[in-house]
Amino acid sequence: QAILVHAASPVRSQPRECATSPIRVSAAAPQAADTMTEAMLGIKGKDFVIVAADRQTSFSVIRMKDDYDKIWEVEGKLFAAGGGSADAANFIELIEKNIRLHTLRTGLPLSTKAAANYTRNELARLLRKEPYQTDILIAGYDEDGPQLFMMDYLASCEKVNKAAHGYGAMFTFGLMDRYWKPDLNLEEAKDLIRKCIKELEVRFVFDLGKYTVKVVDKSGIKTIDLDA
Repeated sequence: QAILVHAASPVRSQPRECATSPIRVSAAAPQAADTMTEAMLGIKGKDFVIVAADRQTSFSVIRMKDDYDKIWEVEGKLFAAGGGSADAANFIELIEKNIRLHTLRTGLPLSTKAAANYTRNELARLLRKEPYQTDILIAGYDEDGPQLFMMDYLASCEKVNKAAHGYGAMFTFGLMDRYWKPDLNLEEAKDLIRKCIKELEVRFVFDLGKYTVKVVDKSGIKTIDLDA
């Protein structure tokens, strides 16, 4: 009898969840373009890490802001995040609050490597649920010295000596490879950042405007002016 009931009842295909619930991937198309029309640069020196990022946010071909700070300060570390401004801000705020919660619970701050691993794991976990279209540079200074990590929106992560995201990477990696050295001092790093920005101004079809530049070392985080 149970079989007859099942056979007699109409079979209706259930709508897929992705067809009825809003999916964040649908917004990835414009954000993917936004991710490329920007530049984030990171260089590890002898006893510091310097990070630079352009200040503009855009939607499609429209520049929305030119004074936006893309470099967050999280528990003594620098998180530079590019891509869709909403995804970048939401994800870094999520990471910031959880890292802060860990510090309050344990009384121990995360090392730069631990913060990078946690960020990578969260980005990978959310990649299967509600992916964030954001590329990240993480810089910090701890008992292991200066460290720089490069991470993309697919949650691949690598410890590096120099890094770049966006179209800026296509124009600046050659300069970084040529001029970087293990004992790079701050003035040499600032000069290398200037060279990278100049190359973008000359070669890149878009004008990225001004840049925010921050340094993290054993004394903490400071914002510097390349023109000073």
